[in-house]
Amino acid sequence: MRSNERECIARWEHAFEADPAEKEKYYLTVAYPYPSGAMHVGHGRTYIIPDVIARYQRMRGKAVLFPMAFHVTGTPVIGISKRIASGDEKTIGLYRDLYRVPQDILDRLINPMEIVRYFSEEYRRTMQRSGLSIDWRRQFITVDPRYSKFIEWQYDHLYEDGHVVKGAHPVKYCPQCENPVGDHDLLEGDKAEIVKFTLVVFRWGDARVPCATLRPETIYGVTNLWVNPATTYVRAMIDGEEWIVSPEAAGKLALQDHDVLVTEKIPGAVLVDQTVSHPFSGDVPVLPATFVDPDMGTGIVMSVPAHAPFDYIALRDLQQQGKYTSIQPVPLISVDGYGEIPAKDAVERAGILDQNDPAMEALTQEIYNAEFSRGKVFEKYGGKAVREARDDVAALMMEHYDSVPMYDFDNHNVICRCGGRVFVKILHDQWFLEYSDPIWKEQVKTQLEEMALIPSEVRAEFNRTVDWLKEWACTRRVGLGTKLPWDPAWIVEPLSDSTIYMAYYTIAHHLKAIPPESLTPDVFDYIFFGKGSPGTIEQKVLDRIRAEFLYWYPYDHRFSAKDLISNHLTFQLFHHRAIFPPELQPKGMVVFGMGLLNGAKMSSSKGNVYLLEDALE
Repeated sequence: MRSNERECIARWEHAFEADPAEKEKYYLTVAYPYPSGAMHVGHGRTYIIPDVIARYQRMRGKAVLFPMAFHVTGTPVIGISKRIASGDEKTIGLYRDLYRVPQDILDRLINPMEIVRYFSEEYRRTMQRSGLSIDWRRQFITVDPRYSKFIEWQYDHLYEDGHVVKGAHPVKYCPQCENPVGDHDLLEGDKAEIVKFTLVVFRWGDARVPCATLRPETIYGVTNLWVNPATTYVRAMIDGEEWIVSPEAAGKLALQDHDVLVTEKIPGAVLVDQTVSHPFSGDVPVLPATFVDPDMGTGIVMSVPAHAPFDYIALRDLQQQGKYTSIQPVPLISVDGYGEIPAKDAVERAGILDQNDPAMEALTQEIYNAEFSRGKVFEKYGGKAVREARDDVAALMMEHYDSVPMYDFDNHNVICRCGGRVFVKILHDQWFLEYSDPIWKEQVKTQLEEMALIPSEVRAEFNRTVDWLKEWACTRRVGLGTKLPWDPAWIVEPLSDSTIYMAYYTIAHHLKAIPPESLTPDVFDYIFFGKGSPGTIEQKVLDRIRAEFLYWYPYDHRFSAKDLISNHLTFQLFHHRAIFPPELQPKGMVVFGMGLLNGAKMSSSKGNVYLLEDALE
């Protein structure tokens, strides 16, 4: 059987090489893999589904192109190589025992490019064993100098058209790597979103006591503040003023354009029963609550028990002990489906016993959504819809009452592949893709309307992603990848160099015979736009390459997993609209779910996998 298998693989090596022909074409692509470990059965599903479609289209008599490449841009393999070099037993054990890397090769994996070389070869071998009908002539890795010339050309056009700008924005940042990070750089928390809080500043004598909130309009209903009596807070000079915050918050604020100097530690219990004040709430007491997380916001929470289930039940718990019985919820928002005190209704309907009930998070989100979507502030507080009042109150407090924004994650367990914790940092003089541009957004939405999306339900998710996308940090200081052509101190990050490579596949095999230095921007302008007359490559060669591109493009379907809608799959639509004319826009996308093992997403970096090689055996 082994000899038969080897014979078949050898016979199939060139069987699926696709060239322009006098017949209908079908061009499909699938997200190229990051070869930092061995293929698992989740990968098998990812690539076998499009392979089945490719074979079906060949049976229908079409010329079918199914290419493959390897994505190695960024810092993941650098982090792996550093952990191996430092003798990290967990990493070494993963590669030695799960991926079965021979010791002589494992010793070489202290070099990131050795990881790239070894696992890209392993991926190709496993894909060939799986019988995938791939045209391997077009294979490349994303640090190939020819591919880098293609990326430079793309970014020159994006820059010239105003889609790449320099500015200051909050980004995911790894202090250990001293680098902004994208979702592909993360071990944990790849779904975490950056959230903008308003710091509502209360006064305690001469000190400021800031509370981070997503609901500044509820300041009129504050009855008290919450602190965790079991934690330690700090007194810090922040921008020349004395603040009381958690140590974790002090560290986060230092990354967000604040001068921070911690001067003293304060036990949480010392803050309990103190009185603080704000012009909108008057004097309110500081009370103890175990639900307060020092690692969320400032570690101090303003309490609005009429509209926040956690606040309502924490106050109820204290009052059932005979404490603080004079404090009553102050309602300020009316919302259909709830009584005067919405938090009370939600807690009682759900039968919540105490503030540690796991259902509390869902109840909090329920009230948040209901009041934001259909709530109205009482007339004596302005009478506006909540969605309008929220911005108005935040602007008022920032202009007149010392409030400032603070950024944090909706999930603080965000870990870089290097093992370090990731925070939100305001990054200056960084290059960003301006996905917030409303004209660009509308162009992408128009394109989505014209595309075949499978299943149809994902159309709404694509549109939501287009709506909320803002500026995206597209460069890094360190890592593998292409240098930004006009500012080579920066490197294009992984999600930003993988947007139009589907066009590169159509010509990749031709470019392998051309020296990288001959691939000038004029060459790519001619290949993709038919413009100009570059002199670095013979004209008939250029014409042949352009003809191949025009035969295959646009792609007919792109296959990928649902978790990439929020980044890669939507990014590539923005870039196609920016670079290519209407007739070369993508035709369709097929989105599928994730493969799970033991109830969790399979991950090569975590070792939560069943190897495809073992499944093939």
